[in-house]
Amino acid sequence: MRRPGRETLAEKKKLHVDIVTVEGRRFKGDADFVVAPGSEGELGILPQHIPLLTPLKPGTVKVRNDGEEQFFFVSGGFLEVRPDEVTVLADSAERAEDIDESRAEEARRRAADLLQQKLSNVDQAAAAGRSRQRSPSGTASQATRLRCIRQHGCRLRAASLR
Repeated sequence: MRRPGRETLAEKKKLHVDIVTVEGRRFKGDADFVVAPGSEGELGILPQHIPLLTPLKPGTVKVRNDGEEQFFFVSGGFLEVRPDEVTVLADSAERAEDIDESRAEEARRRAADLLQQKLSNVDQAAAAGRSRQRSPSGTASQATRLRCIRQHGCRLRAASLR
């Protein structure tokens, strides 16, 4: 039996919202409406939404309550929706106003440098592979096969080198 004046979230037409990362809770509160970047597109969630569980892609989660909006950047994770509750389990999450632009730009630059470095290593390995394939009459690959044959004593393969 409910006490007079004690309404549930569903009766108030509100959602309880939690945004959680491995480092801790980033947001806990009520909302009229939540927008999240689902893996298949943007999801708009109102109270009494059908239950669902979906992966999140990196993007912005918007939490609106009584006309006031709060924005959070999430780097991926999962979204769980129940009729009166939304839980965002994010890999990482930051309030939009807490993001330091200079720190974010430095992180972007470092990531671009690392990516370029990895691409350079891949290009070098691919070039080395092409140079081995282009060796005159395949002598490098024949020498490798011959060494293998001598180590393992396989005479059938030796005949194919002649």
